[in-house]
Amino acid sequence: MAIALIILAAGQGTRMNSDQPKVLHKVAGAPLLIHAMRAGAAVAPDRTIIVAGHGAEAVAKAASDWDEGAEVVIQAEQKGTGHAVAQALPALKGFEGKIIVLYGDTPFIRAETIEKMAENPADVVVLGFTADPATRYGRLVADGPDLARIVEYKDATEAERAITLMNSGVLCADAALLAELVAGLGNDNASGEYYLTDVIGAAVAKGRRASVVTCDEAETLGVNSRADLARAEAAFQARARAEAMADGVTLTAPETVFFAFDTVVGRDTIIGPNVVFGPGATVESGCEIKPFCHLEGCHLSTGAQVGPFARLRPGAELAEDVHVGNFVEIKNAILDQGVKVGHLTYLGDAHVGEGANIGAGTVTCNYDGFSKHRTEIGARAFIGSDTMLVAPVRIGAGAITGSGSVITRDVPDEALAIARPPQLNKDGLAPKLFEMYKAAKEKRRKEAK
Repeated sequence: MAIALIILAAGQGTRMNSDQPKVLHKVAGAPLLIHAMRAGAAVAPDRTIIVAGHGAEAVAKAASDWDEGAEVVIQAEQKGTGHAVAQALPALKGFEGKIIVLYGDTPFIRAETIEKMAENPADVVVLGFTADPATRYGRLVADGPDLARIVEYKDATEAERAITLMNSGVLCADAALLAELVAGLGNDNASGEYYLTDVIGAAVAKGRRASVVTCDEAETLGVNSRADLARAEAAFQARARAEAMADGVTLTAPETVFFAFDTVVGRDTIIGPNVVFGPGATVESGCEIKPFCHLEGCHLSTGAQVGPFARLRPGAELAEDVHVGNFVEIKNAILDQGVKVGHLTYLGDAHVGEGANIGAGTVTCNYDGFSKHRTEIGARAFIGSDTMLVAPVRIGAGAITGSGSVITRDVPDEALAIARPPQLNKDGLAPKLFEMYKAAKEKRRKEAK
């Protein structure tokens, strides 16, 4: 059966106290909206409609960057969830199948939960969860799996407020039926808004079956404030750490490791304390990431070792058994098997051949103020400490650069390149200089009194 997603993402989120749309605030390196889109992608939707309002242009860009096929419609005035869905329905005119309504500020609905809703045969399916009756969620008035209606907390009676089955807002319904029900919504309620929740009672009144699928309350966590955002980040990280360890990854101090929404780590990898993953990092099996490293947009092959205090930026590709040590930064560079970059080095826009050794303080000088240029280092080359490689430049296989060299021209295979001024020694001058410096310092001290 065909499926369409409608993701509501029009709210400003005044409690965020922010100039940017609420759904673009990030959890685990990705906007809240992208988390909702990823979850919905589990049912392979034929259409994805984003309802945007505040900051619509930025919301549309984020959506299309993630899914070029996503369509954006505008809700110019926020008059409730029913009104928001009504803005999306014209874009789905003639669509035959099921529509699933998700929320751009609710990032943790699991793919399995959405699949369960899509497979439910009822005409309208609502996602519910059990919570303390003191909470102010809408209540699901149900008889077993059959749902009679939903009542908002502010409109509920005391008896209805005692119900512990809560409404998440997520809904799945036949497209034609949903369009019919939304068209009949009114706003005679305490907020003067058009509630999507009212379609349940309307469906039942028409003799259609409404049902409930339940999930854990943690899945339904919505983000409405900075405090909520922090709780969402903590919830994501706790789950990601638990899943990583269950998959065979060692975290020596789990509470200090932070994953991105798309981090992939293979089994038998060891991750030390205070490691942070940005988006786009993939680590194969049997690697070691030592403390205080930051990895983003990079790939580590089996047996690679990184850190401590290393930074891998987008485009860093480490082959098998590469060693990247402390205070090393790699960006848009490929390191072939067995390369060693021990410490205090920057490699950007480079390709380092198999078995090469990069000495401390090496820098690929890749930017001329206007364009980036590439450095090629051949297999088994030895780059002496404090070498400046002024790109574009090629160091041949098996070549050596002398420590302290500034290399501006290509170095042939197996050649030794030394590019530094000759050393000049002045016999007996050191004591004279020390006395001169000492006298000058004493003069400044006396003048300062």
